[in-house]
Amino acid sequence: MATFDGLPPLREVIDAHGLVAKKSMGQNFLLDLNLTSKIARMAGDLTACDVLEVGPGPGGLTRGLLGEGARKVLAVEKDLRAMGALADIAARYPGRLDVLNADALDIDPLERLEKPVRVVSNLPYNIGTELLVRWLTPPEWPPYWSSLTLMFQREVAERIVAQPGSKKFGRLAILSQWRSTARIVMELPPEAFTPPPKVHSSVVHIEALPAPRFEADPKVLERIVAAGFNQRRKMLRASLKGISADIEDRLTAAGIKPTDRAEQISIEAWCALAREVARG
Repeated sequence: MATFDGLPPLREVIDAHGLVAKKSMGQNFLLDLNLTSKIARMAGDLTACDVLEVGPGPGGLTRGLLGEGARKVLAVEKDLRAMGALADIAARYPGRLDVLNADALDIDPLERLEKPVRVVSNLPYNIGTELLVRWLTPPEWPPYWSSLTLMFQREVAERIVAQPGSKKFGRLAILSQWRSTARIVMELPPEAFTPPPKVHSSVVHIEALPAPRFEADPKVLERIVAAGFNQRRKMLRASLKGISADIEDRLTAAGIKPTDRAEQISIEAWCALAREVARG
């Protein structure tokens, strides 16, 4: 069967390189090259961008990114078995694919990338949320990436875009929406993957804003948000009592009722509270 890039279909690639998906690595491969190209397009114009891809596996999304014109792709893959398949793609696109056999949690991708950078990945389920939090909490803002286009379990994606008042609104929504815009751009059923996961998946597109929506010290905001949502069933005057001895006064000064619960509070109000707490 012919493919758009002249390389073998992904099922043949998997068979040739013994790439049976490993549950221990959170692997679920997307084999439809039409879908991987569509995900690449969701990231926007790639022709003037370097792209970071985590967990390429047999390279379906990698091929989509290169086919859509990415200036360069840095593919970080922990599974040594995938190196042969990725080497074949690198040969098809000379000078445009850099493959790194490493754990994405252990590397600094900036050493191998030039801005502007877009991150596009079908993230391994077992490290997806941790990577997202790292990307959303860099030492300085704006971050090195201009956008994140990421595949998650649908439940995680819904937490990223959740609004105040929703049971899914929490720390992940605040981190994603305080300094970025986040939206779900694509839904995928289990049968789109090999092997099929037990859950539906969603692609989330996150665009970094040049500055935060509301002023707040990131470390203070992260601390109070973590405290509030770690005991989300409690009223804030109870869940945040460890933050400050006069937390009720600080809540009131920020325009928040001490009897409210964490998911009821807007990002703007959380930032107002962070400023109150930071005053000492």
